Amino acid sequence: MKRLPLAIVVVAFVLALAWFVALRQAVLFLVGLGMGAVLAGARFGFTTGWRKLIEQRDPSGVLAQLLLLGLAAAISMPLLAAFPTDLGAALGPPSYSLIIGAFVFGACMQVADGCGSGTLYKAGLGIPMNMAILPLFAIGSFLGSATLDRWLALGAMPPYGLVAHFGAPVALVVTILGLGLLGLIVVRWAGRSARIVDRKLLIGAVLLAILAALNLVIAGQPWGIVYGFGLWAAKVATAVGVFDPTVNHFWSETVNMNTLSQSVFLDVTSITNLGILAGALWIAAGKSRSSARPMTATQWMVGLVAGFLLGYSSRLAFGCNIGAMVSGISTGSLHGWIWVPMAFMGSLIGVRVRRHFAF
Repeated sequence: MKRLPLAIVVVAFVLALAWFVALRQAVLFLVGLGMGAVLAGARFGFTTGWRKLIEQRDPSGVLAQLLLLGLAAAISMPLLAAFPTDLGAALGPPSYSLIIGAFVFGACMQVADGCGSGTLYKAGLGIPMNMAILPLFAIGSFLGSATLDRWLALGAMPPYGLVAHFGAPVALVVTILGLGLLGLIVVRWAGRSARIVDRKLLIGAVLLAILAALNLVIAGQPWGIVYGFGLWAAKVATAVGVFDPTVNHFWSETVNMNTLSQSVFLDVTSITNLGILAGALWIAAGKSRSSARPMTATQWMVGLVAGFLLGYSSRLAFGCNIGAMVSGISTGSLHGWIWVPMAFMGSLIGVRVRRHFAF
């Protein structure tokens, strides 16, 4: 699709959202549009950044991610402290579910070549594997949510928020020090000859931090990806009569039941997800399509299985690179700091699997 007709469709959709749904949802869609354009335009891939660090000792992608986390924390933590009843942090309980889910997610995102945001924007760019993975990601996320109570029964602690326990100044200092330490470790491990700065990625990090903060203020909650996927599949499963949310621990909770009964356009996570797809599609419309490298049947099978497991494990881990890492750490959730090392260890395995199947 050319950019002019696409722009007309986007404008019409935004106006329809503002008129028939809510002005907030229309603005959130535009925020998501910006996220998708930045992710696709800068090729700001969390998965790729980790893989380049592991395989090529290239720290530029990971350092850009650390900048994103630091800037988002510097904006979000004072806001959370100033408006504790209006804004919420991305809190998840430290648990066996989190540990297992983050590890599996880290491995599978390397095989599937995309995390939650990566799958979205690459699907918007028209990459066949990611387009095929997207519905499987949604199904996996739904099934993960439907069985989450069984995983939490293995052992879990209450969510722990740094801002709530120490206040914004201390929480921010601790977060910046932690990110700085990670940065030093990454640079030292990469070696002196490694390229540290990628200007395009750094600009992307700044823009994404601003957009994430806007999402927090407008939606009242941090940027997320996975919940929207699970909601889409839950709606379909409920509509066709194969799932009864009233007897499920997760979906019978009041907030989830209300979201399930409402239009998908009222869900703040879903509307930004749709915006990310549209933003990536906008970037793709301005570029000539490159032919994708043909994949074998084995590669397709492995990739699709990894995509399903991405969805399932992300729900167990209370988020992906966005919901758990970016939003978790930038809003002071302890579970984000647990998620990162577990997902990175999983990525060490995932990179080897990817290499084995010659992706």
